Amino acid sequence: MQKNSPIRIFIMAILLAAGISAPSYSAPDGSTPAKAADAREASVKTPAAGEYKKPSDEELKKTLSPLQYKVTQKEGTERPFSNEYWDNKKEGIYVDIVSGEPLFSSREKFDSGTGWPSFWKPLEGANVVEVEDDSLFVTRTEVRSRNGDSHLGHVFNDGPDPTGLRYCINSASLRFIPKEDLEKEGYEQYKVLFEEETYSNAGGHP
Repeated sequence: MQKNSPIRIFIMAILLAAGISAPSYSAPDGSTPAKAADAREASVKTPAAGEYKKPSDEELKKTLSPLQYKVTQKEGTERPFSNEYWDNKKEGIYVDIVSGEPLFSSREKFDSGTGWPSFWKPLEGANVVEVEDDSLFVTRTEVRSRNGDSHLGHVFNDGPDPTGLRYCINSASLRFIPKEDLEKEGYEQYKVLFEEETYSNAGGHP
């Protein structure tokens, strides 16, 4: 077994003293889902650090609706079947309502029968963080946006192929950008995802 170098030990000691630790990535049953690694791969790009930022709490209270604030900032949950995007079938991408960072795409959206928007993988895996959640006396995996630190929902291991994952997301944490508005909204790099040939080769929905 390779021994830790003095430099490595020194760095680890500094991190521990500062209270810094790596986020916990786990499945609802406490194990690490083998299929999750593929789901976290970025499809178009990995945004540069600092490209998307979280506004101040004062600004969020002014710009978000009470429900959006409760869901994203207080880990709330909206009602199923009566939220904005659960049955949205339009083509486009879903971004964080707080920071604007790209999160999911209509290409990976599917009808889970739960009444919430569901996706079998993120559009940009680098923007989606998974954190162990024990708030309901059972271990679940919470999903948060990396830059906005918004509560999005949870991910489960009962989704369709090819990942076997179900990202169950609150509509209140999302803003939908239709494919025809991608360039106007500053997300032109994602237009290629909805070109007919690209979509056909990708196989569409599972």
